[in-house]
Amino acid sequence: MTIELRHLRAFLAIADEGNVTRAAARLHLGQPALSRTLRRLEDHLGARLVDRSTHHLRLTAEGRTFRDKARAALAAVETALDPAGLRGWPLRLGHTWAALGDHTVPLLRRWDETYPDVPLELLRVDDPTAGLTRGKVDAALLRGEVTAPGIRTELLLSEERVAVMAADSPLAALPRVTLADLAAHTIALNTVSGTTTLDLWPAGRRPAASVEVTNTDEWTIAIAAGRAVGVSTSATPGNHAHPALAYRPLADAPPVPVLLARRSGPGHPAVPDLLALMREVVARGA
Repeated sequence: MTIELRHLRAFLAIADEGNVTRAAARLHLGQPALSRTLRRLEDHLGARLVDRSTHHLRLTAEGRTFRDKARAALAAVETALDPAGLRGWPLRLGHTWAALGDHTVPLLRRWDETYPDVPLELLRVDDPTAGLTRGKVDAALLRGEVTAPGIRTELLLSEERVAVMAADSPLAALPRVTLADLAAHTIALNTVSGTTTLDLWPAGRRPAASVEVTNTDEWTIAIAAGRAVGVSTSATPGNHAHPALAYRPLADAPPVPVLLARRSGPGHPAVPDLLALMREVVARGA
């Protein structure tokens, strides 16, 4: 069987809808035809992609991996066939928040000077891999552990953690804050792209309450309103300043690695140049 783009689109519609009938309607196909396409794709790959044992279809582990690969493949094809891309191949760099911290502006300036024919687009994407596994970007600046399959990472630097609270919070009067100080308060947790979970605290001494948010804007507002406190890194104060927020060093939490992530296999040819320039900019600013 020859795999075509229509097979990938069919599978992604099923993955997104969680239902063959709705996926078929979305694609303007008959349900039997879409089911046959799914079976043929599974036969070709030699793996079950969808668990059909429940009313709501669920992807298997292999299906989740293939979903990410299919999305990246389709995005790459769409980029290649975009007529605007023939006038220059932009290098898309994703991030979820703070990019490269204080090194971001020097990096962009140095790139424009050194590689004027390759536009570097900095894109914020609220996604665990900043759009990398979905093919929205060519490389991504990520913080913390990266567990997504098919991703290579390079360590750029480490950032110290900071505690974040409303400017009128009693915690703001402290020169340094500890995890125990924070444990008495509600913690704001960015469950999509944040680097903090309740596992940061020792077992038995974790905060009793938390509020979940899905992006940096929601996280900032919750803290500024006094509804919660948070933990971030030293890159955040300079990139997400807010008059209603206060930042204090967090004395007893480990630092957070900052990584350049890229997909395994062929990619944008300028990614190695980007990595080299990042290392140079970070070394100069250290």
